[in-house]
Amino acid sequence: MSTVAPSLAGWMARQRWYATKGRTPAIRVIGSMEAMLDEGLVMTLLVIDEAPDKPVLYQIPVVARTSPLPGGDGAFIGSSDGLYLYDGPHDPAYAEYLLRSLATESHIQGSDIVADGHRVSDPGRVLRSKVLEGEQSNTSIIYDVDGDSPKVITKVFRVLHHGDNPDVTSQAALTQGHSTRVPASLGYLTATWSDPGRDEGRAFGHLAFAQEFLAGSEDAWRVALQAARRGQDFTAEARDLGRATAEVHATLARELGTTAAGDDEVQGALTSMRRRIETASREVPEVAEYETAIRAVYDVVGDLPWPDLQRIHGDLHLGQALQSPARGWVLLDFEGEPLRPMPERSRPDVTLRDVAGMLRSFDYVSGSLAQEHPRVDAADWASAARRAFVDGYIAESGVDIRAHRALLDAFEIDKAVYEAIYESRNRPDWIGIPLGAIGRLVARSAPKPA
Repeated sequence: MSTVAPSLAGWMARQRWYATKGRTPAIRVIGSMEAMLDEGLVMTLLVIDEAPDKPVLYQIPVVARTSPLPGGDGAFIGSSDGLYLYDGPHDPAYAEYLLRSLATESHIQGSDIVADGHRVSDPGRVLRSKVLEGEQSNTSIIYDVDGDSPKVITKVFRVLHHGDNPDVTSQAALTQGHSTRVPASLGYLTATWSDPGRDEGRAFGHLAFAQEFLAGSEDAWRVALQAARRGQDFTAEARDLGRATAEVHATLARELGTTAAGDDEVQGALTSMRRRIETASREVPEVAEYETAIRAVYDVVGDLPWPDLQRIHGDLHLGQALQSPARGWVLLDFEGEPLRPMPERSRPDVTLRDVAGMLRSFDYVSGSLAQEHPRVDAADWASAARRAFVDGYIAESGVDIRAHRALLDAFEIDKAVYEAIYESRNRPDWIGIPLGAIGRLVARSAPKPA
């Protein structure tokens, strides 16, 4: 392990999942697990990066081989003491080892880390594997397996946090509840590791999560964007997506329960929303112009009755849904909003937050088209899709969410404020999309003078 660590820092800085862009990682290995296979030494390293103001903990799987991996140039980390080091998910040796650890419910004792595999159902024997391209924050491995089993996809969490990952626990609950609106959960890998910053001196988290891979499915964002480009009516699809979202909410409520929205819960949610507008006002001057009006909206909804709280998706948008030929709409990636602390993402919340996220996503389709073709106006397309989505949700749930319009608007404003922060940091040319939404929603939702 000591010979591997020096090769990691420069390589980490070039990875899409590295969280502190523009800095050189200052890393320290705090735990490791090792397994000697015929192909080489498979290592899972827990590496803390102290370059950012708040240190970040990463999971770095590495395979050390005595000879080069054929076709592995893109996954090459470096060499040390005659060993060729490769990023684990891209190496078939690690990929198969990981899935086998889940399927056999292995107990792995490492150095300052202990891991356990948990099987929900048998994923089958691995024939081949490849990494899903384009991911930003995690790394997913797609497996072809033997027999009639569907393909498998295993998500390797790169950034680790203490506490249950809702992507694992929510989808496991949905699978247990026989939902067809998510890929079936197959298993997951948990671990405990040393953490002197915690009272008990240990932390707990999820390292990886396996589920069925729905081949032939289309990303909902692409489906919607193509329809908008062609001027095709999307209301039927949006209505069905609303129904699917309501189905998922109903199953989560049944499997994981609900709780009343007491004053502490309401004020806790509003505190988070007010904290976000504070951040946005500092970073985005155009948002600061709306701060007083937005705070007034939040003050109003704080005095309104809120629906019961439950587990939700937490970061729902078109990019988190697939259109499956066999299943219809399927929802993915229940990790929650990336800027929220992990414990906060698992807390019971209001289902309207998910509805607001999807409504913002339809608005982004229109905004994206305007970025591509400034003369194209898809605002009417987006409005029709938004209405249809809400209609579908109401039809499936039996709950008239339009009766909670003020609260729904508040959540949509909060989401648009989040988007404004993101766009100002990453795509300043896109800032007009969330700003337009904030202006529209504030004008409709702001308290009227007596």
